[in-house]
Amino acid sequence: MLKILIVEDEPLLAATLRDLVELNPRYRVTAIADDFPSAIAAADAERPDLALVDLQLANATSGFSVAAKLHELGILCLFTTGKAPGFPVPDLAIGCLAKPFDEADLARALSEAEDILRGREKLVRLRRLPEQLEIYSDAPHAEPETEGGWTLRLRGRTSVLARLKKLLRGPASFRSAVRPRATPLQPCD
Repeated sequence: MLKILIVEDEPLLAATLRDLVELNPRYRVTAIADDFPSAIAAADAERPDLALVDLQLANATSGFSVAAKLHELGILCLFTTGKAPGFPVPDLAIGCLAKPFDEADLARALSEAEDILRGREKLVRLRRLPEQLEIYSDAPHAEPETEGGWTLRLRGRTSVLARLKKLLRGPASFRSAVRPRATPLQPCD
């Protein structure tokens, strides 16, 4: 079970976030904190595996300071904020989930965080993340290393067979230049 600390200063949003997290029985919220002192106290009371940290907190507290302290304690952080940082901060968090997000985005973010936390390898090397989610720990455009140098990459919804047929047919402009135009059938006398 993944234990999660929520650090959010908006009470209604924090309660909604808790409800969304606990829809999955694999996740449990240990506490909800709204600023730096309460976040550290909650982490000391029951050590979480992951912290969902807003960047703008109550009492003029920054989520960056909370993430830095939790990082010192060995707790992974995932930023959940309305205004994502303009640059990746892999030293403080594993990624950022920008608000507004929906249940599916949160579920994907928690799944990605759990995989990073547990050290799981991905079966699908080239994955698509929700638009609101950015993972800092992965190289953004790194190609996977394979033995034979072959990587299966599917773009869009076109099947591999359809792409192969299109490649063998050649471009439409080439086909029209090579093939003579069909003339309409003339009636036989």
